[in-house]
Amino acid sequence: MSRRPAGPPSGGGRRTPRPGGRGAPGRDDRAGPRASGRGAGDTGRTPGARPRRPAREVPPPRPGAARTGAAAPGTGKPGTGKSGTGKSGTGKSSTGKGAAAGTGRPGAPKAGTGKAAGARRTARGGGPRGPRSGPPRRPARPKTPFRRRDPLKRLNGTLLVVAFVLSLFAGRLVQLQTIESGKYTAQARKQRLQPIELPAVRGDITDAQGNPLAMTVEAKAIVADPSVIKPAKRQQVVAALAPMLSLDPATVLKRISAPDSRFEYLAHGVRPDQARLVMNLDLPGIRTEQEYRREYPNDSLAAGVIGFVNAEGEGGAGLESALNSSLAGRDGWQRVEISTNGQHIPMGEDQKKPPVPGKGVRLTLMRDLQFKAQQAIEKQVRATGARSGTVIVMEPRTGRLLALASAPGYNPNEYTKAKSWGSPVVQEAYEPGSTGKVITAAAVMEKGGVRPDTPFHVPDRIKFYDTVFHDSHPHAPEDLTFAGVLATSSNVGTILASQRISAETLYEYERAFGFGQKTAIGLPGETPGVLRPPAQWSGTDRYPIAFGQTLSVNAVQMASVYATIANGGVRVAPNLIAGSVDENGGFTAAAAPAQRRVVSAETARQIRDMLEGVTTKEGTAPLAQIPGYRVAGKTGTAEIANPACGCYRGAGFTASFAGFAPADDPQLVVQVVLQRPTKGSHFGGDAAAPVFRDVMEAALAARKIPPTGSRPPKVRIHVRG
Repeated sequence: MSRRPAGPPSGGGRRTPRPGGRGAPGRDDRAGPRASGRGAGDTGRTPGARPRRPAREVPPPRPGAARTGAAAPGTGKPGTGKSGTGKSGTGKSSTGKGAAAGTGRPGAPKAGTGKAAGARRTARGGGPRGPRSGPPRRPARPKTPFRRRDPLKRLNGTLLVVAFVLSLFAGRLVQLQTIESGKYTAQARKQRLQPIELPAVRGDITDAQGNPLAMTVEAKAIVADPSVIKPAKRQQVVAALAPMLSLDPATVLKRISAPDSRFEYLAHGVRPDQARLVMNLDLPGIRTEQEYRREYPNDSLAAGVIGFVNAEGEGGAGLESALNSSLAGRDGWQRVEISTNGQHIPMGEDQKKPPVPGKGVRLTLMRDLQFKAQQAIEKQVRATGARSGTVIVMEPRTGRLLALASAPGYNPNEYTKAKSWGSPVVQEAYEPGSTGKVITAAAVMEKGGVRPDTPFHVPDRIKFYDTVFHDSHPHAPEDLTFAGVLATSSNVGTILASQRISAETLYEYERAFGFGQKTAIGLPGETPGVLRPPAQWSGTDRYPIAFGQTLSVNAVQMASVYATIANGGVRVAPNLIAGSVDENGGFTAAAAPAQRRVVSAETARQIRDMLEGVTTKEGTAPLAQIPGYRVAGKTGTAEIANPACGCYRGAGFTASFAGFAPADDPQLVVQVVLQRPTKGSHFGGDAAAPVFRDVMEAALAARKIPPTGSRPPKVRIHVRG
């Protein structure tokens, strides 16, 4: 519907009442344009102005003030909003009950209906107005769908949220610091505390005079903390340490890359000067720990006896292995707090169990004599092309072993380069050959009624069943005394003498002299040899056993046989350990060795005299003679069994010599064994006797044993003559 043009009202148009006059009839108010809903006096609004804010209630106009508006229908009072009740000039202010404001609109509600007009103004953001004066009011802002809450409520809500979050943190703190505090404390301690091994100082091994044969010196261990070494630095660490410490690069890389680890050993036994070079590299996560290193100041001297300590700090051979628990002591430990950069926290927690030092061991060996014996056997092994050789020096009255030399040897400081680490003096079993005939001689003289001058008709061979036994060289039948049988080392003559005793008696004497049982001198891997009881002998075994074959022994066992004869028939168990030394240097002697009489003193003396004839020109070992001294001994030349054919052909020989001096007052026993000599003579009198002479001379000089000055007895070798 179009609006009417603005202009003065005509006919029923709105009138402007005079102050205090009556209003026009109500129907005239309905004529004309539709009421705008605005309050009285709103016709002066400036076009284009911003919408005003919702109007506030204003106080009613003062009495007598002029208003523009239509009178309520049926009244003569302008602006009262009440029908016919108001007086001129006393109408209510614009409180929703007065006249309609502004120009009317055709078809609008009744003019002067204050409630309806007021409601429309309120719905459209208007309101009652007072008299307008001055510039127009600022239009009201339109309503928005969001209404800001009370600031106090917003503050309280925010505080509640903050309090809830803080309560979550507080609950977690309570859980960590009270309920689960023990668990996390233990985990933290485990991360900080690192165990460090405190190795015990290994006991030294010395000779009889206290000279060190194996000693412990200060060293360093190179360790790594993988958690500190960044992956980008690992190759740098490997490239620096592997060549310097002679380590496998792959092993070093693996250890410094170990996950969840803060302690890894890279090297043990590093010399202090070399360890300082490592630390000067200033590599991340690399440090040193105090430890000890085993050193052998005499290199290969007595290596077969002493052995070595391996990279793990355990004895790997010899006495180092056999006495490892006593020598090593008990390691201790220490737990220290380590910082994140791998350094020891000085004031941190520190738990410690001190190590217990190992006990030192004093041997019966004499270093200088050991050196002479080792030098002599090494020389003869090279000269004869032998596979191996051993020399033993022993005191017959005490059983002390003064030298145990073997060749070839090795350097325990460089044990990884050695082909063999064994102790041949006890680990290598061999058939003694003619050196074993003294046991048969003792048995037949004690139980068979044989005397040194008992005659025997001795051919060069003899047959029992289908087996032929012969002497070392062909010869015409000879009439020899028993002393002559022993002096010439006749196999046939020994068999003939052994027939005067039973097989059981022969076996008992073999056992009494120590065959078939270990010497228990303390070296690992000792063989007891082979000595079967008579029930297991074949029909002819007793005959080769009588002259030292078909049984086997080790070198110490054979030396003990001659020590028994030299000691008047009393066997003193061989012994190598003199005693132990504590950490303060206190010495504790080992238990006295076992002793037992094997043969009578008279039998032993007679055998001594017969053995002295072996070193004469008529005997088999004139090369064993020592000027000024009376020497007694026996040669041995035994065939080595060939396992390929089960026979004694093609496997070589064992050349040996065992003897003592002075013969009339024996102080020392020396026994020499050469396995498979291939150059020169393979007989014991030629290959082994010279070594006996050289070592015995050195031993007599070392022990300051003078010649007795007595004359040797005359030994009859042949029945006539």
